Amino acid sequence: MSAITDPPKGGFQLSQLIYDTRYRSMTIQIVALVLFLVGVGWLLNNAAQNLAALGKPLGFGFLGEAAGYDINQKLIEYNNQMSHGRAALVGVMNTLLVAVLGCALATVLGVTIGVLRLSNNWIVARIMTFYIEALRNVPVLLWIVLLMAIFIESFPQPKDFRGDDAVATLKIFESVAFTNRGFYIPKPDMFAGSMFVVFVFLASIVGMFFFRSWSRKRQEATGEILPNFWISLGILIIPALLVYFVLGRPIGLEYPELKGFNFKGGIYMRNSLIALTLALALYTAAFIAENVRAGIMAISKGQSEAAFALGLRPSRTMNLVILPQALRVIIPPLISQYLNLTKNSSLAIAVGYMDVTGTLGGITLNQTGREMECLLILMAIYLAISLTISTVMNWYNESVKLRER
Repeated sequence: MSAITDPPKGGFQLSQLIYDTRYRSMTIQIVALVLFLVGVGWLLNNAAQNLAALGKPLGFGFLGEAAGYDINQKLIEYNNQMSHGRAALVGVMNTLLVAVLGCALATVLGVTIGVLRLSNNWIVARIMTFYIEALRNVPVLLWIVLLMAIFIESFPQPKDFRGDDAVATLKIFESVAFTNRGFYIPKPDMFAGSMFVVFVFLASIVGMFFFRSWSRKRQEATGEILPNFWISLGILIIPALLVYFVLGRPIGLEYPELKGFNFKGGIYMRNSLIALTLALALYTAAFIAENVRAGIMAISKGQSEAAFALGLRPSRTMNLVILPQALRVIIPPLISQYLNLTKNSSLAIAVGYMDVTGTLGGITLNQTGREMECLLILMAIYLAISLTISTVMNWYNESVKLRER
């Protein structure tokens, strides 16, 4: 009597890459990637040969040459004798400044407007609806130019701040001045021991996040709600404030002062920066508000009714029940709005704000004649910024995603 055994399994065959469903999708992706890389390589090689034939071989040595132009708004040290690479870095930082400030302001405004549009107050809901429809149906470039025109035409000149006339009311507490040339605010003046205060403040920020995480876990375990806002505010301010006074106030303020025909000292923010950031934030907030409204409406009304039946106030219901569930609907389109705001910052050239498009993609490109190199670097910069934003937001999306038991 003979035993029946399974037939021996055959080895791997190349035909499985096409006919076996376990390998077919990977094969198609690899082939597509190879074809794409070959196509890009052919285009770049063709462009390099054409540039060499024109006497402009592909190279990036121009980044080390002297720029020869000034930049009106800068976060790091720069003068016209520095290199084009330094000018490009200043432009990148100016772009990131607008992106960070614009995304933060647009998020606050968008969430607030989106929630208020669902208000039971008819007037408030209609006002928010009008804001959304008016802002998002007009091109953002027009809003940028309009705000710039308002700042130039409506705000006084620096010389008008002399005397005790009514215009002087635009100078707040003798330290902040709003003019048609820009805004002037106090500048921190760092002395010995100031870095220790900064270190304590940064540590307080980390401690605040640890406390809120611990408080949330404690609430889930016990149901007891702590006054998180006031405790977090105390953790954030009190340690740094104590160290500040113990060390003898090592951080001071340099106030802007009117000298001659303009203000000197303090931090100078050009009206182009304010107009660009504010316009992008207001415009993007209208789209974020619709994302928030859609996320809230995606949650069943039974959730709110159950929370009200348990005695939760409307604000608690929104913060603890509705918004946490709505985030899974809000965050994916929110990422696109952040990316759009960052890329729309390239419109800064319309109001004279020198971002990376104005420096590397504008003056540097025209002065050096290196169109291909400048555009390749510019695209790589925007690609890197966009991928960074997308990665961070996708990580946050995973961290707040609802977990099924």
